[in-house]
Amino acid sequence: MNDPKLHPAGEPQRLDRRPLVVVGIVATVLCAVFALTSGSDDGVGAVEAAEPTTTVAPAALVQPVVAAATTTAPTGAASTELPDLDGSDLTVEDSCLMKVLSVRFGDTNDSVSCLQQALAAGGFYGGSITGQFDAATFDAVESMQGDRDLFVDGVVGRESAISLGIWPDEESFVVRTPKPSAGAVDLMGFPLSSVASAGADAPALPPNSGSGRRLVYDRAGQRVWAVGKDGQIIRSWLVSGSKYSNELPGVHEVYSRSDMSTAWNGKAYLPQMVRWLKTDIGAIGFHSIPLHIEDNSPYQTEAELGTRLSGGCQRQAPRDADFLWEFAQVGTPVIVV
Repeated sequence: MNDPKLHPAGEPQRLDRRPLVVVGIVATVLCAVFALTSGSDDGVGAVEAAEPTTTVAPAALVQPVVAAATTTAPTGAASTELPDLDGSDLTVEDSCLMKVLSVRFGDTNDSVSCLQQALAAGGFYGGSITGQFDAATFDAVESMQGDRDLFVDGVVGRESAISLGIWPDEESFVVRTPKPSAGAVDLMGFPLSSVASAGADAPALPPNSGSGRRLVYDRAGQRVWAVGKDGQIIRSWLVSGSKYSNELPGVHEVYSRSDMSTAWNGKAYLPQMVRWLKTDIGAIGFHSIPLHIEDNSPYQTEAELGTRLSGGCQRQAPRDADFLWEFAQVGTPVIVV
């Protein structure tokens, strides 16, 4: 029996009504399963045996995790990846595009207006273009997601926006800095990578990204900042984060580190893993660019950093991973925006 629709004081709650096998498939694309040391991740995921699977982020400060990130994968399940939705065939030049990473019930902005127009064009929405994500818009989003075999949660993030043709060029969110001169170092004396900067040369911190000594990760800009207790930007660099909606925004902290771990499928080494998020099926963290176990070749180049390529973790240039390994001890705050 279907649950009743709840549109009242709070955000509507929905269960995914697609076959459970879809959730099982999505569950394989996290950062998780079998580590060489305690836990592991990326390539798409890593589960830590016998550890509790609650996040350290206060519930009031974060958005909910998609159900796929809280569903236990069957033991011994085969690796199955969903098709990449890379946005290469998004829209024509003058199309309406979202200006934020996601919109949901209760939001009011231009991106919601853009969403309503796309839903109307697709035959899912017959209301006015108000810019208010109300109950009618929520119902239309759910209908669209069910019709197109997307995860049904009423939230419009990357996959739903791409399906509707309103996801922006992801490169537009990324701020790239000039390659540092030979021998350049950060404020702690660590050599800079080709995608790193420090101090006054670093891009400004995102608004509302905390205070004190911390890491700040901007999912839209695919950028990380290491900030000292005095507020100085010690170092900032580009990463390759998740292609999926499994990087939970909010306040977290480093809870586990492994000098070397192994991806869930046993095909990739993940050097200098620094974990900051637990889910029911795996861990998410920062680590150096993965290496193919068969020949130690890297999964990507430094030039590709700033592009979403992982299943959940944040891949870094080796020099940036060296720095973070020193900076981010267990307990270091991680602010994700």
